Amino acid sequence: MNDEQTLAYVRASASALALPLDEARAQRVAVHLQRTAAMAALLEAFELTPHDEPVALYCPAPPTTPGL
Repeated sequence: MNDEQTLAYVRASASALALPLDEARAQRVAVHLQRTAAMAALLEAFELTPHDEPVALYCPAPPTTPGL
């Protein structure tokens, strides 16, 4: 999204959520949103192999005895 589209998105989102957002704050939110989108694009562009994303292991906590 370009600057105008991002700002329009921020305004529409704030309106849909009934959030009070003055123009200066809307501008700041739009800048932060664009920065976050740029960081996400860098992460999405990074090639990962199955070895890079190992399956999470579930290790339940040992049972506890009440009152001890």
